[in-house]
Amino acid sequence: MPSTTRHVRIRSAALLGAGLLLLTACGGSSAEPADKARAGYPVTLTSCGEKTRVPAPPRRAVSLDQGSTEILLSLGLADRMVGTGTWTDPVRKGLEKENAKVERLADRYPALEKVLDKEPDFVSASFLYTVGKGGVADRAKFTELGVPVYVSPTDCAGKDNGGDGDGTRTKTLTMDTVYGEIRDLARVFGVEKRGEKLVADLKSRTARATRSIDASDASVMYWFANSEAPYIAGCCGAPGIITRELGAKNAFADTHEEWPQINWETIADRDPDVLVIGDLTRKSQSAESARQKIRFLESNPATKNLTAVKKKRYVLLSGQALNPGIRTVDGIEQVAAALREFGLAK
Repeated sequence: MPSTTRHVRIRSAALLGAGLLLLTACGGSSAEPADKARAGYPVTLTSCGEKTRVPAPPRRAVSLDQGSTEILLSLGLADRMVGTGTWTDPVRKGLEKENAKVERLADRYPALEKVLDKEPDFVSASFLYTVGKGGVADRAKFTELGVPVYVSPTDCAGKDNGGDGDGTRTKTLTMDTVYGEIRDLARVFGVEKRGEKLVADLKSRTARATRSIDASDASVMYWFANSEAPYIAGCCGAPGIITRELGAKNAFADTHEEWPQINWETIADRDPDVLVIGDLTRKSQSAESARQKIRFLESNPATKNLTAVKKKRYVLLSGQALNPGIRTVDGIEQVAAALREFGLAK
């Protein structure tokens, strides 16, 4: 997901010390008694290059990104969650009731103290930045406080997150990495069968959406946000999964950056057949909603003559469908249906 204003929260040592005391105090109460220890624990996973050890099934989990939250909710784990944060969209349809059971700590990054107030015994995130400098807190701080942290492999497998942008893909992302995240989280919570059921459902939906489709003659561009310097999808992240599954062409398949900022003149030169537009509800960039984006496209001299604009070939996706996760399958379904409707899929 393209980064928004990145700032480092400055907190006093006294507050962090209080958080440490809080976690130390609650650590004993959250651990299961020895006579109730469950087979298979502790669970140890490698999470974005670091070992994560979970001593017992979490009972007070905090998920710090919407993608991670929606996986946990889809696994039926709302009763074991005590907080969420960092949202770009309304919760996925079908998860509203479960989501309502869990406190939203913040629409963006919650303060570390607010997370610690929930006495978490597990923290999950979709992006390294969320548990890094400028996000909620560096994951080393959570480790210091005795809170296991899991970061989605979709943000680090075959990806270089150095620099100021959203990272560069050195390897092509596939849904298998998303399925791996689902299985990891299911194992952490001891609900492996639910994880396999969710994976099977996502695979089945993908197979139905892509059955007999051939969109090899169609070029697609994915616009996440910002009208002045638009964030456009490179080759190999979640939009790349969508494009490859449908056999279409990504207008910027030659770009390995996750979400590079591309000028409109270059976009006009590529002249994509279809524009996939992020329909976001957050308000941290210019042109967040699909309505704002389309208004810009149809009025700006640099964009109003694009083939996709003149023919109104727009596909509106949630921000989460453009991030690696379970909603990427929503993106596959919606783009496939649109390509068929536009007469661009054989």
